[in-house]
Amino acid sequence: MIAAFWVLAAIVVASAVWTVSASKPVYSVVALLLNFAALAVLYLTLSAEFLAVIQVIVYSGAILVLFVFVIALLSSGVAPLRLGPNRVPKIWVPGGIVVAAAFAFVAFAITHAPRATPPATGAVGAAGVFGSIADFGKALFTVQLLPFEVTALILMVAVIGVITLGGEQMREGPPRDERRVDREMREAILREGEG
Repeated sequence: MIAAFWVLAAIVVASAVWTVSASKPVYSVVALLLNFAALAVLYLTLSAEFLAVIQVIVYSGAILVLFVFVIALLSSGVAPLRLGPNRVPKIWVPGGIVVAAAFAFVAFAITHAPRATPPATGAVGAAGVFGSIADFGKALFTVQLLPFEVTALILMVAVIGVITLGGEQMREGPPRDERRVDREMREAILREGEG
C-alpha cells in the first residue's frame, strides 16, 4: 500500500510539473488529465470511493472540458497577441520570495500541528467514515468552504479573461492588407460593370 502511494505521489507531482511546463496548451491539458486520474486512484487506495468518482466526474469531466474550450477559444484567432515588454525578470524575485514564504509556512505548520486522530473506519458509505458522502459534505460546507468558493472565483475570472482576450482579437477585424485587397477587388468589379 505504501509503495502504491509513493508511485501515485510521483505521478501526481510529475504530471503537475508537466502541466505548468508544457510547451503547448494541449499538452498541459493531457498532463492535467493524468494528474486528475492519479488523484482519483490515490483516493481509491484510501477507501474514499465517493471522492474518487467525484474527482473523475467533476474535474476530469467538467473542468477539463472547460479548459479545452478555453484553449480552443484562444487558438481560434488568426492574429497573434500583441507583444509587450518582457516582464519575467521583474517577477522572479517577488515570486521566489512568495514561494519561499509558502514553503516556510508549510514547514512551520507541519512541525507545530497537533497529532490528528486517524479517521474512523467502517463500511464504505457509512456516515462519519473517511470518504463518505456525509463526511465530504460536512468538510466541504464548513472547514473547506472558503477554498471551495475561491476556486470557483478563480475559474470564473479565468473564463472572463479568456473571453476578453478572444474578444480583443475578434474586434480588430481583418488586417490592413486584406482590406486593401477587398477594396481593389470591389473597384475592379465596379469598373468591369461600367465598361
